[in-house]
Amino acid sequence: MTITAIHLLLLTDLVADLPVAVRLQRLVASLRAHFGCGAVALLKLEEEQLRPVAVEGLVDDALGRRFAMKDHPRLAAIVQRRGVTCFDHDSALPDPYDGLVVGRVGEPLAVHDCMGMALDVEGERWGVITLDALEVGAFDARAQAQLAQLACAVEAAVRVTRLEAEIRALRLSGGALPARGPTEDSEILGQSTAITHLLHELQVVADSELPVLLLGETGVGKELFAHRLHRLSRRAGKPLVHVNCAALPESLAESELFGHARGAFSGAVNDRPGRFEAAEGGTLLLDEVGELPLSIQAKLLRTLQNGEIQRLGADKPRRVDVRVIAATNRSLREHVRDGTFRADLYHRLSVYPIVIPPLRERGNDVLVIAGRFLELNRARLGLRSLRLSVGAEDALLHYGWPGNVRELEHVISRASLKAVSRGASRKEIVTLDVDMLDLDSVEMAAAPGSLQHLAEPTTEKLSAPASLHELVEASQRRAIRQALAMHKDNWAAAARQLQLNASNLHKLARRLGMKP
Repeated sequence: MTITAIHLLLLTDLVADLPVAVRLQRLVASLRAHFGCGAVALLKLEEEQLRPVAVEGLVDDALGRRFAMKDHPRLAAIVQRRGVTCFDHDSALPDPYDGLVVGRVGEPLAVHDCMGMALDVEGERWGVITLDALEVGAFDARAQAQLAQLACAVEAAVRVTRLEAEIRALRLSGGALPARGPTEDSEILGQSTAITHLLHELQVVADSELPVLLLGETGVGKELFAHRLHRLSRRAGKPLVHVNCAALPESLAESELFGHARGAFSGAVNDRPGRFEAAEGGTLLLDEVGELPLSIQAKLLRTLQNGEIQRLGADKPRRVDVRVIAATNRSLREHVRDGTFRADLYHRLSVYPIVIPPLRERGNDVLVIAGRFLELNRARLGLRSLRLSVGAEDALLHYGWPGNVRELEHVISRASLKAVSRGASRKEIVTLDVDMLDLDSVEMAAAPGSLQHLAEPTTEKLSAPASLHELVEASQRRAIRQALAMHKDNWAAAARQLQLNASNLHKLARRLGMKP
């Protein structure tokens, strides 16, 4: 492909109506094909680290990694220089992608060429593009000149992508563009359909003043999604105050939430504002809200209804302007039925319920998130490179994850320490195999405490299917349940997402033993 042809291809994609991830993925794939190299990566600069936003030729978990420039001198050199930076095959600087290139997974990239270029958008350093070839001499003077010529097209793709994101934000917020932050997209990892739909839903509801109820199993990251809601809202410049309701002693819960007046009880020597006043103008996150005592639930309901609080021991109420986000891993409907949670408070908090999907329903996101923890442990343990074997990747993808993202973090950390304790050299590429992960099973059963009132739990066991037919049927059931969960049991919407006729989806569900 000539330089003119690749220019035309990249520019054509700029005007095409493509999702952001697809456009950037096509960009790196086109560059890899043009240069005939082993891997291409587009990385965004966020403070002192680089975040991959699109990769081609690297393992799946590469998208979840964060490359701190202090640990990766090659990337630091590319960021700091203008024009194309090359590293010859005999460069003494460590390669950030050692062991991560597809086709050479687990092997060091000792003999190869590497080149990269810093990217600027609107006069600011946005990030870098890197290319790795698996043979010596691939990036000669001609290849370097071509990369420099393509810089404008690559920067234009990044600029268009950012403008489209800002336009979407303007439409959703009614004209108020949220301030850009270095961690705007970096905390929540994954590109699965489930997480993409969820992030869009958060964007839509964020700028409203509605209370939001975040529902999800233990370890799915409810606090992380609450932070995103706050950051995207018009209250982003005001505080986000986090309250762990499960950790509040009943005797102190009222004072903690609403404050107290001097002399209200023994030891109250001064007036003290509560968490609601601390969140004035901003957002209050009530984590594990199902643990609140009934006596406090009644006072919380009055606050939600009237926008007023009354400090313990005070005579007069105070006005507060606070948006409430509640989170729970329990079924509040069941608590309403058994009398431990007020029905009227439940309806106030669940004006807009959002279900956060469990990790087992997020497909390849498991590997992306694992990549983040692999890089953290690589840096913490001072390893040259840390990666997963193919068997370990497969085990992670098929495990049920009852503890979700939190459990995945612990699994990777424990396996990394185990590898070092077994004598792995810090100067070599360390590979984590299945036996190091200590996964009890690969059952896809729903975790204890899952929100079974929102979506039918997955109960198939995929560890030893009797036939390929059974494995396919189990996969179909999971896909249908995931679509139904995302669309609040709306079968027509689920059918559209699955690209099926609604009647055919009902027939398939009946054949699979699901009740449509």
